Amino acid sequence: MPHDLASALAVSDLLFDSETIDDQVARIAAEIDADYAGGPRPVYLTIMHGGMLFASTLALELETDLEFDYLHATRYRGATVGSGLAWLHRPATPLRGRRVLLADDILDEGHTLKAVKRWCEDEGAADVRIAVLTVKQHDRRVDDIHADYVALEVPDRYVYGYGMDYHEQGRNLPGIYALGT
Repeated sequence: MPHDLASALAVSDLLFDSETIDDQVARIAAEIDADYAGGPRPVYLTIMHGGMLFASTLALELETDLEFDYLHATRYRGATVGSGLAWLHRPATPLRGRRVLLADDILDEGHTLKAVKRWCEDEGAADVRIAVLTVKQHDRRVDDIHADYVALEVPDRYVYGYGMDYHEQGRNLPGIYALGT
């Protein structure tokens, strides 16, 4: 497969255009607003870099007042077993006793999201919920992780665009693409 974005786009399928994405993000924003109505202000944690576009779009659709922060964590590959994370930035906002809403681009196998959620709980968060732009359809998900709010489901293919990268390219594409099989 090619490593340049133009060649990848030439052999990819557009799964969702920006209008469809916006409609589905607005749908889950209404669900989140209903769930958070009347409660304390949640800490809204964007998982960088992939979750940035989705988290921004979702935040603008929400009526719920949010306290913003972010985190940047990547899962070790190779020799590290399980859900060990490399933390590039931890949230500065104290989480003890707080409601936390995590925003990320994709729930694939779930190793990173599970570890981040567990970390938030270990920091004393009273409630941790997960909002994702996409969930990949397959049966390889780790146990005990799910998204509470899902905008879109994507096939078990390499997907990119709208925050998700193709070899660190294409994150700012306004749609979601699947690389050809």
